[in-house]
Amino acid sequence: MTKILENTSIKTYNTFGIDVKADFLCFYNSPADIKEIITNGPLHRDTEMIILGGGSNQLFTSDFKGVLVHPVNDFIERVEEDDDHIFLKVGAGCNWDKFVEYAVSHGYGGIENLSDIPGNVGAAPVQNIGAYGVEAKDSIYKVHVVSFHDGSEKTMSNEECKFAYRNSIFKSDYKNKYLVDSVTFKLNKKPEYISHYGTIEEELKKFDEINLTTIRQAIINIRSSKLPKPEEIGSAGSFFKNPVITSIQAEQILKKFPDMPTYPGEKNMTKVAAGWLIEQCGLKGFINKKGTAGIHDKQALVIVNKGEATGADIVEIAQMVQSRIFEKFNICLEPEVIIL
Repeated sequence: MTKILENTSIKTYNTFGIDVKADFLCFYNSPADIKEIITNGPLHRDTEMIILGGGSNQLFTSDFKGVLVHPVNDFIERVEEDDDHIFLKVGAGCNWDKFVEYAVSHGYGGIENLSDIPGNVGAAPVQNIGAYGVEAKDSIYKVHVVSFHDGSEKTMSNEECKFAYRNSIFKSDYKNKYLVDSVTFKLNKKPEYISHYGTIEEELKKFDEINLTTIRQAIINIRSSKLPKPEEIGSAGSFFKNPVITSIQAEQILKKFPDMPTYPGEKNMTKVAAGWLIEQCGLKGFINKKGTAGIHDKQALVIVNKGEATGADIVEIAQMVQSRIFEKFNICLEPEVIIL
């Protein structure tokens, strides 16, 4: 029997810690649960439905009048391997960093640079999460999904997921139509280390050798030095995507701001650091007049709940940031967080 809560607070189910209620909160363990919800539960009432995983990429601005499906299928299973690779099937409800820790401790490479990212595995293909030169799509082999229409199941290849920068088919054509049940990752038994991104190389100098464990610890150290822990202060990590602009525009900005961090993109495009842009506008450490929300004083890319913020407080700050960046740099910042 699927566990379903009615008219319940989801404050502890979103990392911003926004205290709103959902009409229905359904706990998902297997595809059979979706069929039960459709047949006997609230889905047959034709109400709005979304997936609530670790709640680290969603901002609720009001009570949710519909069904939230919360995956709790927490497992890691070896399904195949050869001399060079291991294939691990992971439940959508598994904590992401728990999975990274498992992979690193077993000597499997490919996701160590994604250490300490909040949220669950089910969000990895949806958001195509990424950090320090690595994206989830680089290791995702296939994704098993369940239809919210009829409970049918299918397995999608990496190509079918249409991965892009912080994007996938699950944020477009399949949005709120399919639930990610599990993800199969293809990891390397003979890992190649990516340490040139950001300050990883500098942090690695503190260790005697470079391996999966030290890279993971270096990433954790870097993130801990500038990103708040959701359990200590409400946030969703990076609120905005790093904007991708034309190389011509980037060159024009660099003439005035030569220290702007840039990263080469595809087809004459350049990625720039959103956090740097926000800092240049003097917004790092900003706190709203109500004192309920602000911008983190160590990482300008993070909007935080100072204690009693509403979703509207967070949105107001986000819109102010977007306006300031556009005025100063003629760049449109796009939220990475899904605003509901």
